[in-house]
Amino acid sequence: MSSLYSRSKDLSSRSRKSLSDSPPSSPSPSTKTFRQDRVSSRSDPSGVESPSDRLSARTSTYTRRENRLASLSKTEDDSASKDYKKLYEDALTENEKLKSRLQDSKQELTKIRSQLDRVTQEKEALEKRVTDMEEELKVLTELKSDNQRLKDENGALIRVISKLSK
Repeated sequence: MSSLYSRSKDLSSRSRKSLSDSPPSSPSPSTKTFRQDRVSSRSDPSGVESPSDRLSARTSTYTRRENRLASLSKTEDDSASKDYKKLYEDALTENEKLKSRLQDSKQELTKIRSQLDRVTQEKEALEKRVTDMEEELKVLTELKSDNQRLKDENGALIRVISKLSK
């Protein structure tokens, strides 16, 4: 944005310079004599300048000035339009890069989500397996205690049978 501002400042300063470089609107005395000499060579031999000759000289001066300004502004317009075109093309290029990065990010996000889903499923499966193993461990503990109780009862029964057989 600042480059556009500085360009517009350059454009206005160039326009002012070109206006100051052009001949003043009221001609200096030397310019008047030059014009009178030039006009007198075209006009009648008496040396009197006709109003139409003065008008055409003034018109040609203005026309030249306008032509210079028009060519200057045309060049600047071309460069400005090229600058706008370049800015537009740069913006399009940047947009394409950003769209590409966005698409890559979306693909990566999809990939990470699928990995997360897979890991979540594995975690749930492992948690279920741990829960099942804890249940089996409880059952195993109960079975061990039942087994110990049965061993104790069996030992007591063996003692009772051995006393009875004596």
